[in-house]
Amino acid sequence: MHISLRIQFYRLFALLSVPSLINAFYIPGFSIKSYVDDEAIPLQVNKVYSDRSQLQYAYYDLPFVCPPTGKKHAGYASGKSISLNLGEVLRGDRIMTSDYDIVMGQDQECQYLCSHKVDRQGVKRTRELIEEGYVAEWILDNLPGATSFVTVDRTHKYYAAGFKIGYKDFSPVTGKQKYYINNHITLVIRHRPAPGRAGSHGGKVIVGFEIYTKSIELAHRDSTGCPQDVHSETEGMEMYIAPNNTRLASQYPSSSYLPEEDDSDDGSTLTIPYSYSVYFREDDSIEWSKRWDMYFNNQEESNVIHWLAIINSLVICSLLTVIVVMVINRTYRQVHGKDGSGDDGKLLLKRRKPTSGTKSPRLREKAPAGLLQQEGEAERDDDLSSDEEFAEDITGWKLLHGDIFRAPPFAGYLAPLIGSGMQLVFMATGLLVLSCFGILNPSFRGGFASVGMGLFVFAGVISGYFSSRLYKTFGGVNWRKNTLMTALLFPGLLFTTIFILNLFVWAQASSTALPFGTLVGLIALMLLIQLPLVYVGSWYGFHQSQPYEHPTKTNPIPRPIPEQAWYTQSIYAALIAGFVPFAVVFIELLFVFRSLWQDKSGYYYVFGFLSIVSLVGILTVVEVTIVATYIMLCQENYNWWWQSVFIGGGSSFWIFCYCIVFYYTKLKIHGFVSGLLFFSYSLLACSVYGLLTGTVGFLTAYAFVRRVYGAIKAD
Repeated sequence: MHISLRIQFYRLFALLSVPSLINAFYIPGFSIKSYVDDEAIPLQVNKVYSDRSQLQYAYYDLPFVCPPTGKKHAGYASGKSISLNLGEVLRGDRIMTSDYDIVMGQDQECQYLCSHKVDRQGVKRTRELIEEGYVAEWILDNLPGATSFVTVDRTHKYYAAGFKIGYKDFSPVTGKQKYYINNHITLVIRHRPAPGRAGSHGGKVIVGFEIYTKSIELAHRDSTGCPQDVHSETEGMEMYIAPNNTRLASQYPSSSYLPEEDDSDDGSTLTIPYSYSVYFREDDSIEWSKRWDMYFNNQEESNVIHWLAIINSLVICSLLTVIVVMVINRTYRQVHGKDGSGDDGKLLLKRRKPTSGTKSPRLREKAPAGLLQQEGEAERDDDLSSDEEFAEDITGWKLLHGDIFRAPPFAGYLAPLIGSGMQLVFMATGLLVLSCFGILNPSFRGGFASVGMGLFVFAGVISGYFSSRLYKTFGGVNWRKNTLMTALLFPGLLFTTIFILNLFVWAQASSTALPFGTLVGLIALMLLIQLPLVYVGSWYGFHQSQPYEHPTKTNPIPRPIPEQAWYTQSIYAALIAGFVPFAVVFIELLFVFRSLWQDKSGYYYVFGFLSIVSLVGILTVVEVTIVATYIMLCQENYNWWWQSVFIGGGSSFWIFCYCIVFYYTKLKIHGFVSGLLFFSYSLLACSVYGLLTGTVGFLTAYAFVRRVYGAIKAD
């Protein structure tokens, strides 16, 4: 009963931790940057992205934008690349300085930027990007430029990162679709006095960065190139070059119809004038430490759904806890109760009753001896039958004491995978803890991926230790080979898949493609840092640690496994058991998917809810594994090693199915490469999740089996 009390204590501790996890905060930055009046503020341009495509493009690689001039602005030459961390590169960032002049406290009604000529192919490419709804990302004082929105009841204002590069409209005359480029940008910078000593010296901090777009035609401009009236309603800048009818007529001499679109390169160009306005507005209602809240306000409306997800998780987990307690109590009674064991826990295996159902011939021969003797023999026969039937019911798992710890097939692959799984467990735990404490947040751009990669690499010591010790327990002797497999098997498969996908993205000239230098850096990270760390952990685990002790000895001859019920077979058991953890996390997964795939202009930052659901999900994996392992052992099946991994990771299959459903029902992604990236990255993510939860399932089953068989001694 002490085991069930321990489980209840853990559940109580988890529930008491809910308020602290929910109220997770974030650190908006590591240092406050203040500006004084007339101080230049650098504006950086990054990339364009779309919810309808997985391909991103660097802003200055677009054919329709003003190229950088190289002049210095705010102390930086335009067009200079900003140093990026690994996470920023992985997420497709390409941050560069721009030619926009922004000075603290100085409003600019209109400032001319440039006039850029675009050929027919450039116009066609621009129309394609507008059609796919691409959004540009600019950065000022580490804040992404945002489009401002107001809720339906007009009580809350929130930001969506980025701004549209253009829009579509229909001609009122012809009814045909037209494409317009947003060539005038209005920047609204909200500020307030800086806290502390900087504020007393006139310093100001930026607490908001809003971008408003407008399309203005080429005509009606003054001598500087700015529109004569920025605020008036004018015709937009249409992305259209009239076809060269003379060339088309010569190309199609016998046709009475000439195409309305001409994509040939005949030297025709379209001039796009660019201008911008800057306005500074003081806003004391926003604290600098809360300036990122505007990007999260739209998520607060879904808090009720998050709480429903938590309640759903707790209900399922509570039901499983009851089942686990029943299993543990039954096992406890079998070991210490009426099952033939003595006070010292020694198990006496009984002979089973013959399956024919007939009585012993010796008993039939004694029948004529007399009525009293016949009745006595009958009673003894009934008692023997009852005892044998009782033993038949309760000793199925106990019969496996000589085979339960037999080394599994392909043990040389199981140990490295469990080692990599321990890396993932360490990495995921560290990321969730750092996120709940506010260290990892959107202001630390790329921090989630960078820190995750660092945690995974430096957890190579843990991976090597667990892998080599488990390998030694299985009777392995070539520990160096196991070290190489641990360090290269799973990470190598991930890197190879990403490299192949990268070839497709390279062909699209997208910033989503990893640069060649980054690929070389990842290989160096894996071979020069992770591999030595795995080697150190493997050496210590194999030479300085003893193999895991097992409470029973393994018989030299394997015990035959009887025919199994269909629901205990590997595939069916993993699918059935994996559906339960999936039911725990699927509601929260909807918000994660929306942030990753559907609404890229928003930020997912409800890691408190995610941590609770993840904790309950892991506890569910533990309980499901215990129940499934117990059922398997009762079926006299001792091949639980790999089965525990499949059962623990079974929910990854359902999550991948959920990704497929989400793709066809929620997303508007089109294009072969975008679809390939979605399904490939979804499969990789589910594989990582499956190995993580599979490792949890393996550790749970291993501890459960050792604990159960450690309580008995078999004669």
